[in-house]
Amino acid sequence: MSFVVGVGEADFASLRRENAYYVDKTDIIYELVRETKNKVTLFTRPRRFGKTLMMSMLENFFSIRKDSKDIFDGLAITGHKDFCEGWMNQYPVLFISFKDVEAEEFDGAYKMLKTSISDLCKKISEIQDSASVNLGDKDIFNRLMYKTAEEDEVKNSLKTIMRMMSAVYGKKVILLIDEYDVPLARASEKNTEKNQYYVKMLDVIKGIMSTALKDNEFLQFAVITGCLRIAKESIFTVTNNFASYSVLDKNFSQYFGFTADEVDRMLEAADRRERKDTIKEWYDGYVFGNSYLYCPWDVINFLSELRNYPNARPKNYWKNTSHNGILLTFVKRTDFKVNGKFEALMNGGTIVQTITDELTYDTMHSSEDNLWSVLLMTGYITKADADEDEETVSLKIPNREIASIFEDTVVKLFRETIDTNMQKSMMEAFWNRDAKEAGRIVSELLWKTISYNDYHEDYYHAFLAGAFVGMGYEVESNKEKGLGRPDILLKDEDNRRAIIIEAKKSDKESDMDKDCDEAIKQIIAGKYAEGIYGYEQILCYGVAFFQKQAKVKLLKI
Repeated sequence: MSFVVGVGEADFASLRRENAYYVDKTDIIYELVRETKNKVTLFTRPRRFGKTLMMSMLENFFSIRKDSKDIFDGLAITGHKDFCEGWMNQYPVLFISFKDVEAEEFDGAYKMLKTSISDLCKKISEIQDSASVNLGDKDIFNRLMYKTAEEDEVKNSLKTIMRMMSAVYGKKVILLIDEYDVPLARASEKNTEKNQYYVKMLDVIKGIMSTALKDNEFLQFAVITGCLRIAKESIFTVTNNFASYSVLDKNFSQYFGFTADEVDRMLEAADRRERKDTIKEWYDGYVFGNSYLYCPWDVINFLSELRNYPNARPKNYWKNTSHNGILLTFVKRTDFKVNGKFEALMNGGTIVQTITDELTYDTMHSSEDNLWSVLLMTGYITKADADEDEETVSLKIPNREIASIFEDTVVKLFRETIDTNMQKSMMEAFWNRDAKEAGRIVSELLWKTISYNDYHEDYYHAFLAGAFVGMGYEVESNKEKGLGRPDILLKDEDNRRAIIIEAKKSDKESDMDKDCDEAIKQIIAGKYAEGIYGYEQILCYGVAFFQKQAKVKLLKI
């Protein structure tokens, strides 16, 4: 296939020069400049929704240090000819990302911040050679570049560099700050009353932002991206013409994420139209403002796999890219009593919740409303209806991918909170060949988890594996044994005994007995027990699940 996508490519120029497929979002440039009067614009979106690529695109369009005609050729923005003549490659642009400014403690993060500023200085080091630049600024620039600057110079760094750029090019500077809130997010996770990590980092970031944005005569305009809008700390109350656009806002909503038409065109170009329903089930469902969108990171990754493997199964591409711990933290908060709401969401329903897009990292766990708001802003839930624009909105899980993260969270919660006495009784029943008692206890354990009627078979496998964790046995799941893979293999090496379990999901309660028999037949046909050597006792069980019920049968030899 000639269809190529740039997985993980966030550099707009590289993407275009490599002739990778690009979903044209360039009209945001015209809309941002011509249809707003914003001095400062903040876009908050979940990670993996194209913020960094958009910022790179803005830099390439505006930067006076670049010649971008070729890479924008044929894109929508070039339809605005007069605008392009007046703006394309006509302004000095200062582009910095804070995505790497994180560490276990403040001193480490502050060093990373100084390194990010140093790298920025190195990219534009030639400006210090200009006779137009103030000598004092040159000295500060050198200290910033060599990471010897004082804290006040770091706080004033962006304004200093902008003043120098304005002197060199004779024009005001366009400022782009990507992932501005990463330092604060990390600081809030590791903050303690003793180390004051968050307070220290907030002070530095506030200083950088306020000097760069407030009454800065060298600023043409600024565009900033992040996951959350920080409100209480007054980071963004320093300028009059400030506008923030979150997942709740209609303006600019179509520019982050892929629309259904855009995905259809990608599938057409990739000659993979037959996978449309799969992609929709797994990666569609986000509602930003009044736009219905797919997650671009997921679509691009899956299409990349489909390029060589047309029958590839969809994957969860969020698991290793985002901090999913917030879900577990939320559901463990017994003071909020959110299990019923999780149950409704996991069963495909909706909940109604008061939402705010003005949050603070240090207080986001202080109320249930705040936590639901964080889940919305970070993409774990979404609006159920694009027409809703009130503070109180209906919320849902967007797609199969995010639903699987909720399922994993429930399994993890189960593992962390399982009743060890019940766990021991369950194991005794399995070792004693008491299938009826084992089924009763497994069913009781299921009832103690968050209710979820539309269980997938994989969920039951994970649930079973979790039920045996921490008992001192070796637990394997879906490992190669005999002619196939048993769902669960539990080994008690001290007593040279083992348990094999094959699990089935039943479509209705009356099928459970039959499905247990099918599971046992699979154990026999797959010769699972023959792949286990040196054990004197091997017990084989078929287990059938229907919603929150379990039935267990023993293979009698």
